[in-house]
Amino acid sequence: MSYLVLARKWRPRSFAELVGQDHVVRALSNALDSGRVHHAFLFTGTRGVGKTTVARILAKALNCDTGVSARPCGICSACREIDEGRFVDLIEIDAASRTKVEDTRELLETVQYSPARGRYKVYLIDEVHMLSGHSFNALLKTLEEPPPHVKFLLATTDPQKLPITVLSRCLQFHLKRLPVALINERMATILGAEKIAFEPPALPLLARAADGSLRDALSLLDQALVFGAGKVGEADVRSMLGTIDRGHVVRILERLAAGDAAGLVEVLRALDEQAPDYDQVLVELATLLERVALEQIVPSSGADGGFDLATLEALAPRVPAEDLQLYYQIALVGRRDLELAPEPRVGFEMTVLRMLAFRPAPVGAIEVAAPRAAARVATAAVPAPARAATLPSSGAPPALAAAASVSAATGVDWQELLATLDISGAAKQLAANCVWLGRDGDAVRLRLDRRSEGLRTGATEDRLAQALNRHFGGSVRLVIERDDAIQAPEVADTPARREARAAETQLAQARATLEADPTVRALREKFGASIQAETVKPVR
Repeated sequence: MSYLVLARKWRPRSFAELVGQDHVVRALSNALDSGRVHHAFLFTGTRGVGKTTVARILAKALNCDTGVSARPCGICSACREIDEGRFVDLIEIDAASRTKVEDTRELLETVQYSPARGRYKVYLIDEVHMLSGHSFNALLKTLEEPPPHVKFLLATTDPQKLPITVLSRCLQFHLKRLPVALINERMATILGAEKIAFEPPALPLLARAADGSLRDALSLLDQALVFGAGKVGEADVRSMLGTIDRGHVVRILERLAAGDAAGLVEVLRALDEQAPDYDQVLVELATLLERVALEQIVPSSGADGGFDLATLEALAPRVPAEDLQLYYQIALVGRRDLELAPEPRVGFEMTVLRMLAFRPAPVGAIEVAAPRAAARVATAAVPAPARAATLPSSGAPPALAAAASVSAATGVDWQELLATLDISGAAKQLAANCVWLGRDGDAVRLRLDRRSEGLRTGATEDRLAQALNRHFGGSVRLVIERDDAIQAPEVADTPARREARAAETQLAQARATLEADPTVRALREKFGASIQAETVKPVR
């Protein structure tokens, strides 16, 4: 006896057996039970989600000897003949092989005749989008007003290719791609009924490879049974599909989190020995990054992606959320560029090394280095008289001079202190627009540039106070005074003003360098070129 593949043997024969398409089953059941059955139905969706299966069940429901209902008996002659594909009044047409207008006209010539065996003559046209434009035109009138004994059931994977005139004449039902968990559950049920031994971790691999198609999943399951000599083992399935042990991508992320370049190279070498599909490895890595990010936001919610919950819980606190987002974006771009690489291995390794190279440095290291570098540039570029004019002196407003003296007396450089504080966003902007007045006991006193009053809110003050508490290692009370006493606020020597002056100096130097460039001068002299000053930006 010939072997019947699982996809055919376990094909649903009633609406109750159909999985994952409850919205379609509900609508069709209500239509059948109420007698409101349209004359033309269009079923859309990706391959293997049940379009023709639903159509055949609907044909059984219309022609069952017990009457029209959403629950065909399945045992009468009409139901059995439809299941076996030999019911004379169910005409199945493959539009991909019958695209000519002559084929359509020949088909329509039989529409006028009454059904020979059943209650309705049902035309099931699969891949209907393959019909030619002339074929659609020939079909339109009949599709709109067919004889009362005729029902049209159309199925397609590409409804965008159907003329709007056809779409408007049909009831449309979109069958969804099935989730991995549902496919996994269905395969486990089938293997249990067939009394076939299997390892549970192998089924999610097949379910993910099926990409939402239950039929493809069952075809892969048949292949796995042949590959594994009647058993479904995880190692056999990985070997058959060309997938890798997910432990490799876990180790890659662990080395990235630790900044361990040598360890990362070792993991990449071990991975290359397995000659994997590097595009699939990037898919696995991106999936792991998404699972860890989800675990950070909602603990214990990321384990349904095939990774062990303990692994996700261990990785979540080790990788900052912003690093995860960066790694994920690099993985996506790496997949796109993989075919442009000299070879897939090189493209994959460069993608992973890019994650390591672009890994953000500690916040404090970046914020301390940049202002100091800017300050050095400003000091070297600004002439001594101009530099002196910006510093507190006897001619400066009293409040600013007092602030400078307190700072000098306490030895506190507010700009350097601010660079070490663990704050960002609006709270950091608030601090950058303040002048350090001093610390009296548990009180840290600042004076706010009155042009920046909009930055002062309860939330920003609380965040700044918490950062100061962490820095000084004790209970600190933040006191921010309003800058009403300063008559010329533009001279307030806040960190924000210092950075602005440094940026202005850099811009002036860039413009001067460009003006003095021999090539630019030659272009001006020979061609009358001009420089648009507003487009000049310094290179940092």
